[in-house]
Amino acid sequence: MTTLSETDALDGLRDALGQLKNRETVALRLLESSAKHSFDPDTELDWDAPFEDGKWFWPPELVSLYGTPLWRRMSEEQRMLLSRHEAAALASLGIWFELILMQLLVRHIYDKSATSAHVRYALTEIEDECRHSKMFARVIARSGTPWYPVTRVHHNLGRLFKTISTTPGSFTATLLGEEVLDWMQRLTFPDERVQPLIRGVTRIHVIEEARHVRYAREELRRQMMTAPRWSQEFTRVSSGEFARVFSVAFVNPEVYTNVGLDRREAVAQVRASVHRREVMQQGAKKLTDFLDDIGVLRGVGRRLWRSSGLLA
Repeated sequence: MTTLSETDALDGLRDALGQLKNRETVALRLLESSAKHSFDPDTELDWDAPFEDGKWFWPPELVSLYGTPLWRRMSEEQRMLLSRHEAAALASLGIWFELILMQLLVRHIYDKSATSAHVRYALTEIEDECRHSKMFARVIARSGTPWYPVTRVHHNLGRLFKTISTTPGSFTATLLGEEVLDWMQRLTFPDERVQPLIRGVTRIHVIEEARHVRYAREELRRQMMTAPRWSQEFTRVSSGEFARVFSVAFVNPEVYTNVGLDRREAVAQVRASVHRREVMQQGAKKLTDFLDDIGVLRGVGRRLWRSSGLLA
């Protein structure tokens, strides 16, 4: 990982979005927010309350098969069951991603002053992510669904990525994993059609992830201005490839088998779904606009992002 000197935190650096904020100032504000708005899911949520009949586990419009010919043939009960399994698959994906993120954050702060606010906030974020991973694991178990791990190939690609990733590459991947799910969760937690437990989980995650996104965005802007040129180019290519992996891994196809659907037919219809493509691109738009502004979406990297289906 690229190691930045403390002088990088000085005022005066500017990019297409304007002047960068002082690194310590940003961290202190995030620490203050963390002190006021952090949650313990074990006590904050009612894990013993029964699920409510007729309620979804994920908004139907965000379920992968929504609007497809197969969806129109499914009963309402089967649609709700699919939402239950897809919510579990997303929670499983979130655990995989957060385990990678925590390791990347530790690498990021390894060479930095342990007394800085920047490092203290990174450690605070790691605490948040530990709670989130436990929360996701608990909601999977409570839902009575399987754990849906990523494929062995993607699991090993994650192992490789967290080993070779540069600092800007790490923060780009962080934002990819956080912002698409964040967009979906912001639609989920106020939706009264959804189970209260799922709404509670997504509410906690949205509130705490907002700080993580701010931290990652500010640091990525700095990195894309100060990292060596080879590192910037590597970030463009590696982030594009990570986007391709993320878009494929987003919904585990085992969910279709487990709700009694033909897996191949379901996967084919999801890939052909205009609605699904629009959902994924809308979920990623805020991020891709930001990455475009700071110079990540260029060259081969941009072509990879387009092939992922996340960039229109």
